[in-house]
Amino acid sequence: MPTPRVFLVRHGETEWSLSGKHTGVTDIPLTPNGEKRVKATGRALVGEDRLIVPKQLAHIYVSPRKRAQRTFELLNFDVEDSLPWKLHGEKLPGAGQVCGARVEVTQDIREWDYGDYEGITSPEIREIRSKQGLTERWDIWRDGCVGGESPDDVTERVDRIIKEIRDKWHSPVIGKPKSGNPPPGDVLVVAHGHILRAFALRWAGKTLQDGPAFLLEAGGVGTLSYEHHNIEEPAILLGGAFVVSP
Repeated sequence: MPTPRVFLVRHGETEWSLSGKHTGVTDIPLTPNGEKRVKATGRALVGEDRLIVPKQLAHIYVSPRKRAQRTFELLNFDVEDSLPWKLHGEKLPGAGQVCGARVEVTQDIREWDYGDYEGITSPEIREIRSKQGLTERWDIWRDGCVGGESPDDVTERVDRIIKEIRDKWHSPVIGKPKSGNPPPGDVLVVAHGHILRAFALRWAGKTLQDGPAFLLEAGGVGTLSYEHHNIEEPAILLGGAFVVSP
């Protein structure tokens, strides 16, 4: 059967993501353009012959922040159970993509807690640190955030959810022969820029301090999987193709 995957979806554009302000606990809405782009992503990437096949999803994790939850709404999945939050906007017209996976809101995939750096840009952070006698060459992956989370704090909670995904959703299906109707194994994670980049680093076994610099645009989608159908060989899927029937 196909090797299970994790799809990482960053919430759509907000006013603060446009301006480069660090947005952790502050809950601001998507911009109209952000909503439009997420809808387009759903139409392009979600479907029976697309990257994300709803019926192959085993579980869906969503951040507790409204901007991430609204992003999930705009992808237009028709989940069997009611969502664990009240809708943050109008429901999309027409039938959504039927999906049997349960949607779970988890604190483990909330955005990095920026502490004293909430709502300010990287240049402003460096200026503040200079006045405090700290190094101006601030790097969140190395230095963390004063009054907020350190890289070790973030690593701990990201590792926890990765372990759960591998133990609970991927181990039962990976490398198993296809017989009848195999259970779904893909997982969808809808969250934020820094935490999803940290997730990808830890998925690949890299430390936050030493790993490569991954980028994920607002409203973007990333894919993680395994090499050789082996759960001991986690990998980042750089690109995939649409499924085309012969």
